[in-house]
Amino acid sequence: MRLANATIYSYFRFQHKSLSCTELFMTALTTEPLAPLLDRLFAEADAASSPGMASLSHDELERLLRSKTEYLDLYGRLKDLWLPVSRETGTMLYMLARSCGAKSIVEFGTSFGISTLHLAAALRDNGGGRVITSEFEPSKIVRARQNLADGGLIDLVEIREGDALETLSSDLPETIDLLLLDGAKSLYREVLDLVEDRLRPGALVVADNADACLDYCPDYLARVRSTASGYISVPFADDVELSMRMS
Repeated sequence: MRLANATIYSYFRFQHKSLSCTELFMTALTTEPLAPLLDRLFAEADAASSPGMASLSHDELERLLRSKTEYLDLYGRLKDLWLPVSRETGTMLYMLARSCGAKSIVEFGTSFGISTLHLAAALRDNGGGRVITSEFEPSKIVRARQNLADGGLIDLVEIREGDALETLSSDLPETIDLLLLDGAKSLYREVLDLVEDRLRPGALVVADNADACLDYCPDYLARVRSTASGYISVPFADDVELSMRMS
Protein backbone atom coordinates (compact mmCIF):
# COMPACT_ATOMS: atom_id res chain seq x y z
CA MET A 1 0.00 0.00 0.00
CA ARG A 2 2.85 2.36 0.83
CA LEU A 3 4.51 1.57 -2.51
CA ALA A 4 1.25 2.16 -4.40
CA ASN A 5 0.75 5.52 -2.72
CA ALA A 6 4.31 6.53 -3.57
CA THR A 7 3.75 5.57 -7.20
CA ILE A 8 0.52 7.58 -7.40
CA TYR A 9 2.23 10.56 -5.77
CA SER A 10 5.13 10.38 -8.23
CA TYR A 11 2.70 10.19 -11.17
CA PHE A 12 0.75 13.30 -10.21
CA ARG A 13 3.95 15.15 -9.28
CA PHE A 14 5.30 14.41 -12.75
CA GLN A 15 2.05 15.47 -14.40
CA HIS A 16 1.94 18.77 -12.51
CA LYS A 17 5.58 19.50 -13.35
CA SER A 18 4.70 19.22 -17.03
CA LEU A 19 2.04 21.93 -16.70
CA SER A 20 2.57 25.61 -16.08
CA CYS A 21 0.69 27.38 -13.30
CA THR A 22 -1.38 29.13 -15.96
CA GLU A 23 -2.41 25.80 -17.48
CA LEU A 24 -3.38 24.41 -14.09
CA PHE A 25 -5.76 27.30 -13.42
CA MET A 26 -7.25 27.92 -16.85
CA THR A 27 -10.96 28.73 -16.88
CA ALA A 28 -13.52 29.41 -19.57
CA LEU A 29 -13.56 33.03 -18.42
CA THR A 30 -9.85 33.68 -18.78
CA THR A 31 -8.99 31.82 -21.98
CA GLU A 32 -9.93 31.93 -25.65
CA PRO A 33 -12.40 32.38 -27.14
CA LEU A 34 -14.18 34.16 -24.28
CA ALA A 35 -11.48 36.37 -22.76
CA PRO A 36 -10.67 38.39 -25.92
CA LEU A 37 -14.37 38.50 -26.82
CA LEU A 38 -15.22 40.11 -23.48
CA ASP A 39 -12.44 42.66 -23.91
CA ARG A 40 -13.94 43.65 -27.27
CA LEU A 41 -17.52 43.73 -26.00
CA PHE A 42 -16.70 45.90 -22.99
CA ALA A 43 -14.87 48.32 -25.28
CA GLU A 44 -17.87 48.49 -27.60
CA ALA A 45 -20.19 49.04 -24.66
CA ASP A 46 -18.05 51.91 -23.38
CA ALA A 47 -18.19 53.60 -26.79
CA ALA A 48 -21.94 53.15 -27.36
CA SER A 49 -24.42 56.01 -27.38
CA SER A 50 -28.20 56.22 -27.64
CA PRO A 51 -30.23 58.76 -29.62
CA GLY A 52 -33.24 57.60 -27.61
CA MET A 53 -31.59 58.61 -24.34
CA ALA A 54 -30.71 62.05 -25.71
CA SER A 55 -34.33 62.67 -26.65
CA LEU A 56 -35.63 62.14 -23.11
CA SER A 57 -35.84 64.98 -20.63
CA HIS A 58 -34.62 64.32 -17.10
CA ASP A 59 -38.15 64.37 -15.70
CA GLU A 60 -39.46 62.00 -18.38
CA LEU A 61 -36.59 59.58 -17.83
CA GLU A 62 -37.16 59.57 -14.08
CA ARG A 63 -40.87 58.92 -14.57
CA LEU A 64 -40.27 56.03 -16.95
CA LEU A 65 -37.63 54.46 -14.70
CA ARG A 66 -40.16 54.33 -11.86
CA SER A 67 -43.03 53.06 -13.99
CA LYS A 68 -44.19 49.46 -13.68
CA THR A 69 -46.25 49.75 -16.89
CA GLU A 70 -44.14 51.76 -19.36
CA TYR A 71 -40.84 49.89 -19.07
CA LEU A 72 -41.17 48.38 -22.55
CA ASP A 73 -41.42 51.86 -24.04
CA LEU A 74 -38.39 53.07 -22.10
CA TYR A 75 -36.07 50.19 -22.90
CA GLY A 76 -37.28 50.13 -26.50
CA ARG A 77 -36.04 53.71 -26.81
CA LEU A 78 -32.74 52.70 -25.22
CA LYS A 79 -32.17 49.68 -27.47
CA ASP A 80 -28.82 51.06 -28.66
CA LEU A 81 -27.43 51.23 -25.14
CA TRP A 82 -25.62 48.13 -23.93
CA LEU A 83 -26.40 48.61 -20.22
CA PRO A 84 -23.87 45.91 -19.26
CA VAL A 85 -22.64 44.84 -15.87
CA SER A 86 -19.22 46.22 -14.99
CA ARG A 87 -16.13 44.09 -15.51
CA GLU A 88 -15.87 43.65 -11.75
CA THR A 89 -19.51 42.60 -11.41
CA GLY A 90 -19.12 40.17 -14.31
CA THR A 91 -16.17 38.53 -12.59
CA MET A 92 -18.10 38.44 -9.33
CA LEU A 93 -21.03 36.71 -11.07
CA TYR A 94 -18.64 34.07 -12.38
CA MET A 95 -17.13 33.56 -8.93
CA LEU A 96 -20.50 33.32 -7.19
CA ALA A 97 -21.85 30.82 -9.69
CA ARG A 98 -18.69 28.73 -9.45
CA SER A 99 -18.52 28.81 -5.66
CA CYS A 100 -22.13 27.68 -5.19
CA GLY A 101 -21.77 24.97 -7.83
CA ALA A 102 -24.60 26.49 -9.86
CA LYS A 103 -26.29 24.34 -12.47
CA SER A 104 -29.49 26.35 -12.91
CA ILE A 105 -29.42 30.13 -13.35
CA VAL A 106 -32.14 32.62 -14.26
CA GLU A 107 -31.32 36.09 -15.59
CA PHE A 108 -33.67 39.04 -16.01
CA GLY A 109 -32.28 41.34 -18.71
CA THR A 110 -30.01 39.75 -21.36
CA SER A 111 -29.19 42.93 -23.29
CA PHE A 112 -26.19 42.09 -25.51
CA GLY A 113 -25.22 39.11 -23.36
CA ILE A 114 -22.17 40.25 -21.40
CA SER A 115 -23.50 39.11 -18.02
CA THR A 116 -24.89 35.97 -19.67
CA LEU A 117 -21.43 35.11 -20.95
CA HIS A 118 -19.99 35.30 -17.43
CA LEU A 119 -22.74 33.11 -16.01
CA ALA A 120 -22.50 30.54 -18.80
CA ALA A 121 -18.71 30.40 -18.40
CA ALA A 122 -19.24 29.44 -14.76
CA LEU A 123 -21.64 26.69 -15.79
CA ARG A 124 -19.10 25.38 -18.30
CA ASP A 125 -16.46 25.17 -15.59
CA ASN A 126 -19.00 23.65 -13.18
CA GLY A 127 -19.53 20.81 -15.65
CA GLY A 128 -22.67 22.06 -17.39
CA GLY A 129 -26.13 23.42 -16.69
CA ARG A 130 -28.48 26.03 -18.12
CA VAL A 131 -28.93 29.78 -18.02
CA ILE A 132 -32.48 30.93 -18.74
CA THR A 133 -32.39 34.59 -19.69
CA SER A 134 -35.10 36.98 -20.82
CA GLU A 135 -34.94 39.93 -23.22
CA PHE A 136 -37.76 41.71 -25.06
CA GLU A 137 -35.75 43.74 -27.62
CA PRO A 138 -35.32 41.57 -30.80
CA SER A 139 -32.18 43.36 -32.04
CA LYS A 140 -30.44 42.72 -28.73
CA ILE A 141 -31.40 39.05 -28.81
CA VAL A 142 -29.82 38.63 -32.25
CA ARG A 143 -26.59 40.16 -31.04
CA ALA A 144 -26.61 38.25 -27.75
CA ARG A 145 -27.01 34.93 -29.59
CA GLN A 146 -24.06 35.78 -31.80
CA ASN A 147 -21.91 36.78 -28.83
CA LEU A 148 -22.77 33.53 -27.03
CA ALA A 149 -21.94 31.54 -30.15
CA ASP A 150 -18.64 33.39 -30.56
CA GLY A 151 -17.84 32.65 -26.93
CA GLY A 152 -18.57 28.94 -27.37
CA LEU A 153 -21.33 29.00 -24.75
CA ILE A 154 -24.59 29.10 -26.71
CA ASP A 155 -25.33 25.46 -25.85
CA LEU A 156 -25.72 26.41 -22.18
CA VAL A 157 -28.16 29.29 -22.67
CA GLU A 158 -31.88 29.57 -23.39
CA ILE A 159 -32.93 33.09 -24.40
CA ARG A 160 -36.64 33.77 -23.92
CA GLU A 161 -37.93 36.61 -26.06
CA GLY A 162 -40.58 38.91 -24.66
CA ASP A 163 -41.72 40.58 -21.46
CA ALA A 164 -40.02 38.83 -18.54
CA LEU A 165 -43.24 38.98 -16.53
CA GLU A 166 -44.57 36.50 -19.08
CA THR A 167 -41.48 34.58 -20.19
CA LEU A 168 -40.34 33.84 -16.63
CA SER A 169 -43.79 33.03 -15.31
CA SER A 170 -43.73 29.35 -16.34
CA ASP A 171 -41.52 26.42 -17.36
CA LEU A 172 -38.77 27.12 -14.87
CA PRO A 173 -36.41 24.53 -13.34
CA GLU A 174 -37.53 22.82 -10.15
CA THR A 175 -34.68 24.49 -8.32
CA ILE A 176 -32.73 27.64 -9.12
CA ASP A 177 -29.23 28.22 -7.77
CA LEU A 178 -28.73 31.85 -8.78
CA LEU A 179 -30.97 34.69 -9.95
CA LEU A 180 -29.55 37.80 -11.63
CA LEU A 181 -31.75 40.87 -11.80
CA ASP A 182 -30.45 43.33 -14.39
CA GLY A 183 -33.48 44.53 -16.36
CA ALA A 184 -36.02 47.24 -15.60
CA LYS A 185 -35.31 48.22 -11.99
CA SER A 186 -38.96 48.88 -11.20
CA LEU A 187 -39.72 45.19 -11.84
CA TYR A 188 -37.11 43.59 -9.58
CA ARG A 189 -39.70 42.74 -6.92
CA GLU A 190 -42.14 41.32 -9.49
CA VAL A 191 -39.51 39.10 -11.11
CA LEU A 192 -38.35 37.88 -7.71
CA ASP A 193 -41.95 36.95 -6.92
CA LEU A 194 -42.14 34.90 -10.12
CA VAL A 195 -39.17 32.67 -9.33
CA GLU A 196 -38.99 32.79 -5.54
CA ASP A 197 -40.62 29.42 -4.89
CA ARG A 198 -37.95 27.79 -7.09
CA LEU A 199 -34.99 29.30 -5.25
CA ARG A 200 -33.31 26.58 -3.24
CA PRO A 201 -32.14 27.24 0.32
CA GLY A 202 -28.79 28.97 -0.08
CA ALA A 203 -29.61 30.28 -3.56
CA LEU A 204 -28.07 33.63 -4.41
CA VAL A 205 -29.92 36.66 -5.78
CA VAL A 206 -27.82 39.39 -7.38
CA ALA A 207 -29.45 42.75 -8.13
CA ASP A 208 -27.30 44.97 -10.33
CA ASN A 209 -27.52 48.76 -10.05
CA ALA A 210 -28.70 48.45 -6.47
CA ASP A 211 -27.70 52.06 -5.91
CA ALA A 212 -30.63 52.95 -8.17
CA CYS A 213 -32.96 50.57 -6.34
CA LEU A 214 -33.45 53.04 -3.52
CA ASP A 215 -35.15 55.32 -6.03
CA TYR A 216 -36.70 52.90 -8.51
CA CYS A 217 -37.43 49.67 -6.62
CA PRO A 218 -37.54 50.34 -2.86
CA ASP A 219 -40.09 47.53 -2.55
CA TYR A 220 -37.46 45.05 -3.73
CA LEU A 221 -34.86 46.20 -1.22
CA ALA A 222 -37.42 46.15 1.58
CA ARG A 223 -38.22 42.55 0.69
CA VAL A 224 -34.72 41.09 0.59
CA ARG A 225 -33.46 43.12 3.54
CA SER A 226 -36.19 41.77 5.80
CA THR A 227 -35.11 38.59 7.57
CA ALA A 228 -38.82 37.82 7.99
CA SER A 229 -38.93 37.34 4.21
CA GLY A 230 -36.34 34.57 4.38
CA TYR A 231 -33.29 36.39 3.05
CA ILE A 232 -29.95 37.65 4.25
CA SER A 233 -28.91 40.62 2.14
CA VAL A 234 -26.07 43.10 1.92
CA PRO A 235 -25.14 45.97 -0.42
CA PHE A 236 -21.93 45.06 -2.16
CA ALA A 237 -19.39 46.95 -4.29
CA ASP A 238 -21.47 50.15 -4.35
CA ASP A 239 -23.94 49.05 -7.03
CA VAL A 240 -24.87 45.44 -6.24
CA GLU A 241 -27.28 43.97 -3.70
CA LEU A 242 -26.27 40.40 -2.87
CA SER A 243 -28.91 38.29 -1.16
CA MET A 244 -29.14 34.67 -0.06
CA ARG A 245 -32.37 32.72 0.24
CA MET A 246 -32.53 31.09 3.65
CA SER A 247 -35.51 28.76 3.26
